[in-house]
Amino acid sequence: MGDRPDIIVAFDVADESGTAAFAGRLAPVLKPGDIVALDGTLGAGKTALARALINALPGETEDVPSPTFTLVQTYVRGDLEIWHFDLYRIEDPEEAFELGIEDAFTEAVSLIEWPDRLGTLLPSKKLNVRIDEIPAGRRITLSGNDDWRARLETVFAEAAVHE
Repeated sequence: MGDRPDIIVAFDVADESGTAAFAGRLAPVLKPGDIVALDGTLGAGKTALARALINALPGETEDVPSPTFTLVQTYVRGDLEIWHFDLYRIEDPEEAFELGIEDAFTEAVSLIEWPDRLGTLLPSKKLNVRIDEIPAGRRITLSGNDDWRARLETVFAEAAVHE
């Protein structure tokens, strides 16, 4: 599915409805303590994916603004608490502790835009979600450890992009 061994699957989406369909497949496997690192260039669709993922979980559809200025927004969806972080504006990884990120890492699902801002504080057990612009829309590439591979391989097996 790619030449990097940690890649689990790559999935192409044409538009936001494709992103929502992707999120609908990912949402049921999420559990407290999961860390989803949303990576991509400015405008690649990280917030759109976070919005779709939050609304794919049980509950009423709600407005999910980008936490660019608040840095974090929290949601309760079914039995899950979701913390949506946008770390673009932090300058030092230690600033994330002031946002309660340690609590999110243990008690909630953490959706983190600009995860590279955490440096070495970003746990290795994360699911990496890379969003790249392609001519036909976006390519979403999932990579992670063996736990993530076991949880996701069958969910996305038939959707894989074979390069």
